[in-house]
Amino acid sequence: MRALLFPMELTPGMVAIVVIGVFLASFVDGVAGGGGIISVPTYFLAGLPAHLALGTNKLSSCIGTAVSAGRFVKGGYVDWKLAVPSVLLALVGAHLGTRLQLMLPDRYLKLLLLAVLPAAAFIILRHKKLPEERSEMPEGRRALIVLLSSLIVGAYDGFYGPGTGTFLILIYCGPGRLDLRTASGNVKLVNLASNLGALFTSLISGQVFLVLGLIGAGSSVLGHWLGSGLAIRDGSRIARPMILIVLALLAVKVITELI
Repeated sequence: MRALLFPMELTPGMVAIVVIGVFLASFVDGVAGGGGIISVPTYFLAGLPAHLALGTNKLSSCIGTAVSAGRFVKGGYVDWKLAVPSVLLALVGAHLGTRLQLMLPDRYLKLLLLAVLPAAAFIILRHKKLPEERSEMPEGRRALIVLLSSLIVGAYDGFYGPGTGTFLILIYCGPGRLDLRTASGNVKLVNLASNLGALFTSLISGQVFLVLGLIGAGSSVLGHWLGSGLAIRDGSRIARPMILIVLALLAVKVITELI
């Protein structure tokens, strides 16, 4: 148990980096998803090795995302018929993705992301605002899009992670034609499920710094509370530019790691 509580020395500098970085990441995540782009490098900057950083990030992310999800659920911004099977598929995807992450280098996934990111940015720039109202389409087709994307992006979240919520919002609002607030509410639940699946696998593998992760969770709760409240109140006006920022940060992160 001590190996999980303190797998390495905990220093004041490490705590300061995590408290500040995780708060910023969680605020971004609460608004538009993609907070892992900031939080994962935060744990690296704090001195954690790769697998330990990814596993510890899942611990603080799970607790913070639960707060955001709770706010959307309370506001009635969840389509439960889509959310429940999406959560189950995201759990399966995240577990498989994390197992793959522990066996393979992630260079190939990063190369694929370099092709996906410009396309995602083009889509969001092409539309002046994300939909505030749900569009009509066959419900079976909508369900297929939402559920399949939950499985695939859930696996991506377990394997690498940054940008997961942003990708899901773009898919749910784009081809899935959900309104932004419902899409965000469903995404929070799916993201929470994929985080839990990845966290479970990381815990079994002993790749979680429990004490530091719980410290980060305090910042995560505050950031998610403020960010999700802003997203519910201002909708597309705040989410669209934040999504573009997340995509740009992810592109910089991927390019930097490949160089």
